[in-house]
Amino acid sequence: MVDVLLGLQWGDEGKGKVADFLTPNYDVVARFQGGPNAGHSLEINGKRHVLNTLPSGIFHENCINIIGNGVVIDPVRFMEEIDRTTEAGGHVIENLRISHKAHLILPAHKILDAASEAARGKEKIGSTLRGIGPTYRDKIGRNGLRIGEIFSPRFKERYEKVKERSLALIAHYSYTDFDLKSMEDEFFNAVERLRAYQFVNSEYLVNQYITEDRRILAEGAQGSMLDIDFGSYPFVTSSNTTAGGVCTGLGIAPRQLNNVIGIFKAYCTRVGGGPFPTELNDKVGQDLRDKGREYGATTGRPRRCGWIDLVALKYAIMLSGVNKLCMMKGDVLSGFDEVKAGVAYLQDGERTTEVCFDYGAELNAEFVSHEGWREDITQVTAYDALPKEVKSYIDYLESELKTGIQLISVGPGRNQTIVRD
Repeated sequence: MVDVLLGLQWGDEGKGKVADFLTPNYDVVARFQGGPNAGHSLEINGKRHVLNTLPSGIFHENCINIIGNGVVIDPVRFMEEIDRTTEAGGHVIENLRISHKAHLILPAHKILDAASEAARGKEKIGSTLRGIGPTYRDKIGRNGLRIGEIFSPRFKERYEKVKERSLALIAHYSYTDFDLKSMEDEFFNAVERLRAYQFVNSEYLVNQYITEDRRILAEGAQGSMLDIDFGSYPFVTSSNTTAGGVCTGLGIAPRQLNNVIGIFKAYCTRVGGGPFPTELNDKVGQDLRDKGREYGATTGRPRRCGWIDLVALKYAIMLSGVNKLCMMKGDVLSGFDEVKAGVAYLQDGERTTEVCFDYGAELNAEFVSHEGWREDITQVTAYDALPKEVKSYIDYLESELKTGIQLISVGPGRNQTIVRD
């Protein structure tokens, strides 16, 4: 049995908390795409932990955590993450398995990412500059370096070839603001340490677990609206963040997928450039940012904030066949006189309820308003105890989305989670 856990907006929906909360129901948690541009935040016993590449089940003693072939890994940042997670009580040595086929992010990839973004000027896409895009480009161009090759006697030779291709592109941009030597020293030191961990043919391992009836949770990174094919292109990530990415990122057949659990915030955020029809560039938007602590877990960048976008949310549910929903950060909406939902787009004056192909046109949202609530709901533990205005908002969302909301988060802690039957 493989259940899928996805973000349904532009990332930062709270996938880390939900994965950590649900992990006791699973034997295996497996990441299937993305890289260290992810920032999955977990709060355990009042302490906040941020995971970038490690699966979110890593703090559970009896859970196997797999990094699948669809993931890209920066050895330097990965070892830093492993060190702080181990120190915090994570079970990394015992429970982590890494796919031989995951691709390596090289120092030159990170430099190329920065050079490319700098060259865009005002048309920046908002890259995290982690080297994700250039690594996936080399992968698709059949020039990539897979992590299993660190055990090959030809590893350095292969590394040089991949590096030279990236350096040629960097030269094209006339970009010189980097120190490759120091970056490479860090890289090879991290690679040496990585050799001590457990590498596997993850597609065989995952399918073995399926035949053994182990319970598997496939954990996504970023959000559905950042999908390379179906997101707000070109302001997207470099991998498939929808349910289709599970099959290619872990090597399992579509018929093995069971529940698809979609996570969304009670409002909307996004980082970097790109369309955001429900964005609020006013005091309400800033209040959402401050109350929700909407600053990147990985980069610290302030997130753009706005009301929930039901056009995009319905689209994401459709693409992945989502049959269970988790609503995050409902507590952040406490204190607003009204809560709004975007129900349609106005594109050059024309009304549509479909996600648009052409983002060059002027795009605004049409809203429906709901009565807000003043009560602090962070200590509420049962659905029936929620204010009637909160339940009315949830009822409205379920009616519009045609999907049940089965988990409601009212705070960052594990215990601040309401589960509905």
